[in-house]
Amino acid sequence: MDLTIECQKRPEGSKPKALRRSGLIPANLYGHKGTESIALTIDAKTVERLLKKGSVNNTLIDLKVTDISWQGKTLLREVQIHPAKRTPFHLSFFAVAGHGPTTVEVPLRFVGEAIGVKQEGGMLDTVFNQLQVSCDPENIPEAIEVDVSDMKVGDSLQIHQLSLPQGVTALGEPEQLVVSVLPPQVSGETDSTDTGTQSQAS
Repeated sequence: MDLTIECQKRPEGSKPKALRRSGLIPANLYGHKGTESIALTIDAKTVERLLKKGSVNNTLIDLKVTDISWQGKTLLREVQIHPAKRTPFHLSFFAVAGHGPTTVEVPLRFVGEAIGVKQEGGMLDTVFNQLQVSCDPENIPEAIEVDVSDMKVGDSLQIHQLSLPQGVTALGEPEQLVVSVLPPQVSGETDSTDTGTQSQAS
């Protein structure tokens, strides 16, 4: 998913609290020119729309700094949230052009209904719902599908068994468990009832 947002360079000497009171959110852009960074401001309503559609380390954002004529592809690297108000109060962007493959977190989308759940009464156990991958910024997938349809009770999938889009490399331990089908749970109430019946009979 690509998004386009506009922002302005932050005036020198401006105070973050004053900016927020006027409906602007402070931000920084990194990676556009070596170790330099640009202090920015973004309209709070624009930030609200951005966070509804995009996510940290996943969504490619076309950032336009209107008053210095800079535009480029970026990733949203960090969103700081006010601990009491639970509203965003600072954003960090990273310019990806010229940096080669980048590390992003991509949601896992589990599709299908496992045989072990549908026919054997088991339970699907997902270990995590996001996968860290390396890929070119232009090839960031919106999600990685994990088909669990053929999984039976006792089956599991590890990172190295996932089907990834071309040009996308999974990071982390290849043997790390992603999803498994657990055996049906035995009801504790049934066990205690059976035990009591046996005790009375004896």
